Amino acid sequence: MSSDKPAWRDRNRTLITPEGIALPLRLASRSARLGALVIDLLLMGTGYAALNLLLGLIAALAGVTMAKVGAKPGTLFEFVMVAAFALFFLFRHGYFLLFELGPRGATPGKRMRGIRIAARGGGRLTTEIVLARNLLRDIELFLPLGALVALPGGQAVDWAIFGWLMLFALLPLFNRDRLRAGDLVAGTWVVEMPRKQLQAALSTGQVAATGTSRETGASYRFSDAELAIYGEYELQTLERVLRENQSAALVSVHEAICRKIGWNPGAGDERAFLEAYYTQLRSRLESGMRLGRRKASKHT
Repeated sequence: MSSDKPAWRDRNRTLITPEGIALPLRLASRSARLGALVIDLLLMGTGYAALNLLLGLIAALAGVTMAKVGAKPGTLFEFVMVAAFALFFLFRHGYFLLFELGPRGATPGKRMRGIRIAARGGGRLTTEIVLARNLLRDIELFLPLGALVALPGGQAVDWAIFGWLMLFALLPLFNRDRLRAGDLVAGTWVVEMPRKQLQAALSTGQVAATGTSRETGASYRFSDAELAIYGEYELQTLERVLRENQSAALVSVHEAICRKIGWNPGAGDERAFLEAYYTQLRSRLESGMRLGRRKASKHT
């Protein structure tokens, strides 16, 4: 009897970057995704409560002022309701945009559960991608929950809303890649983060501070022009490759970078080369940010 897992249980995937580099990934489990969502909702709920207190304070101060000038109380109520709706909308979507467009591609809940967002096409996450997957969350979750609270009670209405919620909640159970509706529309995966910290994943003492491999003696010093062809997105891809430490990916990325900068790829010292390139590229990008320059990717 074969011990291979059924296809629907296999969570290993390969992501192909725009340069044609194959990166091994592992899809996040459904329990990890659910746990991340619960954590994020708790954090957002805390933020909502703080916003409510702030709006209440503003309304109280504004009410005193309006009473002095004889304005109608209804005007204040309408203003507070409009402001609350706008603030909650911006807070909800701003929360996901802020964190998922960051270098880690993950909200605090996802980071705590060790998962992140990745574009299935291998490119970088864009504002459009993150907005699409999170606007769908309104349809999947927030709007039906809001309707459940706001609409008059009734068995038929409650069951209809419950059915709507279950339809989207169970969708990841019926597709091999565990995709929710937002992932299907936006073209994303939710994948596990490498468990190792990059510093621990870097080979011990293989590259000296000068960029010289202690294993082969090869010196890896890159000119500003050779480093300038890549930006933050490529740095993140290289970091992921070093974390995963998969031989095929190391060789593939090594060859791709060498082709770009006009070096002879050679063989046998790929990791030392990539560690040196990563360290020097990161130093260059961090220096550029300190000076007010920022390059998101090689295309910008």
